Amino acid sequence: MLEPNEQRLADAASSVSLSLSLGGRHRVACAVMDLNGDIYSGIDVSTRVDAFASNGGRCAELAAVGAAAAAGAAPLITIVAMGDADRGVIPPCGRCRRILGDLHPDIYVIMPTESGPQSRPVRDLLPAGYSLPEGSDRPRIAYFHPRHYASIVAGRKTATVRYRDPLRAGPVALVFDDGNSIRHLEAVVEHVSHRLAGELTDDDAHREDLADSRALRVALTDHYPGLRDSDPIDFVTFRLVAPHGTEDA
Repeated sequence: MLEPNEQRLADAASSVSLSLSLGGRHRVACAVMDLNGDIYSGIDVSTRVDAFASNGGRCAELAAVGAAAAAGAAPLITIVAMGDADRGVIPPCGRCRRILGDLHPDIYVIMPTESGPQSRPVRDLLPAGYSLPEGSDRPRIAYFHPRHYASIVAGRKTATVRYRDPLRAGPVALVFDDGNSIRHLEAVVEHVSHRLAGELTDDDAHREDLADSRALRVALTDHYPGLRDSDPIDFVTFRLVAPHGTEDA
């Protein structure tokens, strides 16, 4: 089941897909959402040249990403494609998954499933994928539960543990999506250390704004069910770029 923000995005793509009636040359619509909640759309473009070249045409996902870039959008957080003729949500092709993983490695993709549309991180759609090299100045996105917003703003929480959710040193947007609204904070990841879950210390827990390593372990197993002490994790420390008030926390 989609959250209201995701449903709003799906509705935007669906609205465009219902208008596609141009002789079969436009059969897919796509919508993307940035971390401000703004939505940008695009449609596929198929021509005879594409048929001869066997390159599959110009996908709607790439058109939407391009439209967002042209409009100066903030980093993108969610994308969905809709087929014409009431086909509903459709998955991105292999080429689009690769390009999305390169340009927007932290984006979530709304995918069709047997139980209905669900969002998944693009990295999960790229077996044996790769990450951009260290030192890139392209901001990354780190998703947090909204309950952490006040703690981060107040400077009590200055670290996060990530499991199969890679981050690197450099600029990052901390995104808090409660399903209905989106807030974000500008920050910098200062250091990423690789260790085992069982090696986390009380000091690590304090940086997570928790009492001790036991409390941290409980929080992690709640967020990552089945996490074992022998599993590799990343301990990520960060700082906000500028002070923020807590009046809207």
